[in-house]
Amino acid sequence: MIDILYSIGITLATLAVLVAVHEFGHFWVARRCGVKVLRFSIGFGGPLLRWNDSLGTEYAVAAIPLGGYVKMLDEREGEVDPAEQHLAFNRKPVLSRIAVVLAGPLANFLLAIVAYWFLFMAGESGYAPVIGEVDTGSVAEVAGLEAGQEIVAIDGRETPTWQAVSFRLLERIGDTGSIRFSVRYPGSDVIYDSQGQLDRWLAGDEEPDLLGGLGLTLYMPPVVPLLDEVMPDSPAERAGLLPGDRILSTDGVAMDLWEDWVDYVRSRPGESMAVLLERESTQLTVTLTPEKTTTDAGEVIGRVGVGVVLPEMPESQRREFHRGPLEALGAGAQRTGEMVSFTVNSMVKMVQGLISPKNLSGPITIAKVATTSAKSGLESYIGFLALLSVSLGVLNLLPIPVLDGGHLLYYSIELVAGKPVPERVQMVGYQIGLLMVVSLMVFALYNDFSRLS
Repeated sequence: MIDILYSIGITLATLAVLVAVHEFGHFWVARRCGVKVLRFSIGFGGPLLRWNDSLGTEYAVAAIPLGGYVKMLDEREGEVDPAEQHLAFNRKPVLSRIAVVLAGPLANFLLAIVAYWFLFMAGESGYAPVIGEVDTGSVAEVAGLEAGQEIVAIDGRETPTWQAVSFRLLERIGDTGSIRFSVRYPGSDVIYDSQGQLDRWLAGDEEPDLLGGLGLTLYMPPVVPLLDEVMPDSPAERAGLLPGDRILSTDGVAMDLWEDWVDYVRSRPGESMAVLLERESTQLTVTLTPEKTTTDAGEVIGRVGVGVVLPEMPESQRREFHRGPLEALGAGAQRTGEMVSFTVNSMVKMVQGLISPKNLSGPITIAKVATTSAKSGLESYIGFLALLSVSLGVLNLLPIPVLDGGHLLYYSIELVAGKPVPERVQMVGYQIGLLMVVSLMVFALYNDFSRLS
């Protein structure tokens, strides 16, 4: 129950921050364009809290915390006192109206810049993307990549860490054409360039394996079957296994690596096994029977309920980055620009069928990720907040009536044509836009429930 309340609280707080920033953008610019703001609301429905300022604006926190709005004086929404007609939104020049509408998404982008600035000021760290293995006949092998090389750039853009490699590869999902790699050997500053060929790379995959799609793995120290934890009331606990035990062999088969042990256990559900292990320099044998577990794909596998001690990465492969305030600000703006570009490209590829629509997420997935990132620490949560803020800004700029982008489309046409779009045309557009947005939300919710099941 406490976890559920925590998840709800984090989700509502996240949405409140994003909505407040977005609506404040509209509010702030509207005031400076001489528009009277009647209400600034976080949430919909009946107000739980409300107060007024000296300029007549009502501020409210409403009962349904799934959005918000800024209500401005507008003759299209009711009668306006002649003495205040000059303060009405619809009476303002078209450029002023464009500025007010554009301010909401821009405020979300500004929030992302500030969030990334904070993260870059706090410092970044990661591990160098050193190639572990290259599969025969893969894109990586055709490109001439070799085990032990460090990937320093993809398509001319630096990749100092694993995360950077993943992001560059995410941008190439669904692409056809060449992909360029820049690599170097250990201890060398000489950069070698090569390229591979992509053909609708990972197009339509629901859970794309970026590195596997290239045919390579990044270097990780060998993971030996040294137990880190034993789950309560698990087959392992009932057999007497303890944290710190080192699995040496099973049924006489040597277990040099953790993956050997995992594969052996998974393939023997319900079968008794003789496990030779080392405990505090002493060897002993225990009998262990993996319990039967059914995967999401319907496969029955064995499970014993243990975790492994993960080895530490070599210090020579650790990368740390520290920036001053101005450099961090520039990096924050650059990262925000990259995320905007990535989000737009992903939407285009989804429409083209190059990215599976099952990657579209709704409020349930957002709640889960927000909760997980919050539990992982402040920096993780701020990174997620920045990503969500960019997504909200881009989504609102789509040229769909009822969204900010739809209003911008109408005002842009007015700016070019010299007269507003007819009210009847606008109303039809709003109805179509509302249907599109609701359909999108329903589909995102369907994806959320599909993941839960």
